[in-house]
Amino acid sequence: MIRLEHVSKEYLAGSGLPALNDVNMEIEDGEFVFIVGDSGSGKSTLIKLLLKELEPTSGTIVINGRKLNKIRRRQIPKFRREIGVVFQDFRLLKDRNVYNNVAFAQKVIGESTRMIRCNVPNILSKVGLAAKYRSYPRQLSGGEQQRVAIARALINRPKILLADEPTGNLDNTNAWDIMKLMEEINNDGTTIVVVTHNLEIVSRMNKRVIQMNKGVIVDDSGRPDPDVKDSASDGGSYGENSAFGESTGSYGRDFTAFSRRDRFFGTAGTYGAGGSAYEEDFYDAGPPVDGGDDGDAD
Repeated sequence: MIRLEHVSKEYLAGSGLPALNDVNMEIEDGEFVFIVGDSGSGKSTLIKLLLKELEPTSGTIVINGRKLNKIRRRQIPKFRREIGVVFQDFRLLKDRNVYNNVAFAQKVIGESTRMIRCNVPNILSKVGLAAKYRSYPRQLSGGEQQRVAIARALINRPKILLADEPTGNLDNTNAWDIMKLMEEINNDGTTIVVVTHNLEIVSRMNKRVIQMNKGVIVDDSGRPDPDVKDSASDGGSYGENSAFGESTGSYGRDFTAFSRRDRFFGTAGTYGAGGSAYEEDFYDAGPPVDGGDDGDAD
């Protein structure tokens, strides 16, 4: 379960412009929830708080029965391993094939080679990529790359899957295939939280919708408000200025959640200029970073 109680986040103390303002929210185990809203609405700040990449200015966050403010620095990596994360731009290791991209997530947690050889084929079969295990990212379509990313996020059996614009780099056909896959994963019991600008998918999926605006939840009744303008509309449903876009997004090139000190992931150069599969410090965290965003982090 995910629960927020009177959570606020202010990047600049005393600015009077909180990224989140007294947010109360509860997501039950096994739910499938969309979070929608304009850029600047607080969506990406919310995701960062759930990952304990940021600390709230006030309020309480509880995930899987644990109060995040009680989690010590050395416990953050273990906590993050309980949450699967899917990024808009896939974050695959370009120099490794599909099998090794997925296996890498198990090696990080110290899983045995014997179990990896069992687990990886099973999860690749689930996402429909059993025959592609030897392929490299450059040999895959966008939809196939996102399936690899989902397999990697699920391989350690997280109770919660957070997806930030998972269809943002995909055409409509592949976008729908990915959402159907996520629905299947949800049917298996995994809690799914999807941040998206794609209101067409949201309306057709018929799931719970939490709509945010200027740091507050303005609607939690189910369907998105058709009168609220999609902030990506000027560039299509997946515009470059979306909440998790390449240049301005929370998980873009300047994402500050992860330093370059991680013993597992090495330097950023290993994974290309944009960042690594999980960025460099996701599973070997330093202290939460409270900054690096220009105003509201969306």
